[in-house]
Amino acid sequence: MELTNEDDRRPTPRIVLGRRLRRLREAEGLSQRALADKVGYPHTYLSRVERGEQLPSGSLAEDLDSYFSADGLLGELLTMAQDASVPDYGRAILSSEENAVRIQVFGSSLVPGLLQTEEYARALFRVSLPGESEGATEERVVTRMRRKHVFDRPEPPLYWGIMDEAALRRPIGGPSCMAGQLRHLLGVAASTRLTIQVLPFEQGEYPTLGGSLSLLTLRNGSSLAYVESFISGEAIESPGRVLGLTQRLDISRSKALPERESLDLISRYLGEYEDEDDN
Repeated sequence: MELTNEDDRRPTPRIVLGRRLRRLREAEGLSQRALADKVGYPHTYLSRVERGEQLPSGSLAEDLDSYFSADGLLGELLTMAQDASVPDYGRAILSSEENAVRIQVFGSSLVPGLLQTEEYARALFRVSLPGESEGATEERVVTRMRRKHVFDRPEPPLYWGIMDEAALRRPIGGPSCMAGQLRHLLGVAASTRLTIQVLPFEQGEYPTLGGSLSLLTLRNGSSLAYVESFISGEAIESPGRVLGLTQRLDISRSKALPERESLDLISRYLGEYEDEDDN
């Protein structure tokens, strides 16, 4: 049987990263075990990265760049590989988040992605992608957490996150995970550029029920909408359709509790989860 050389595979960012690491290591005359000893990571981990089976963590890419004086090359390839792992329909929204001056999000059953903790996101990915390896799940978590860097910009976007009360009531990951997630929401709500509201059960139906909707205002004044279900998503730029979705979001927001009352409701749920976690 003819064997396929790894260099014959399509050169995706993940594969290119692995090749670059291997070449840097071989240029130094190091075995994988020797390199592992020098940077303080398991050699099996480095082996998976070189074969393109797993992406390195951000800290490993940084340590390797530092050791090889690679001027951030592996870190840049890691970012490209993470972006490539996002479904096609989600890439438009990811690139637009970087240039957005205002982000408005509504989630009918989950905490919005930019507000999620690592543990919460990990619990979601493990259940929604059955059969996926632990390494692949961790890559998705890292990619989601990297999106939060938009808040670290010198002038971060104005963010308005609205969620159905179901996002608070459903115990994703269990009581401890939810307690951590709700504490995080209360913490980030202290930012003057971030607003969180909850649409309570008592309001009944509303026009964005059953999905999630993001509206981004870009630096040039244009707007982009993104609608997502549990298996698909669509980026929308048509002014007419964006206007219609904006109206849906505005109606849903009008049914939400004011910010102070929303945070009080989050605090009540937090107390319940903390009590469950203590039992």
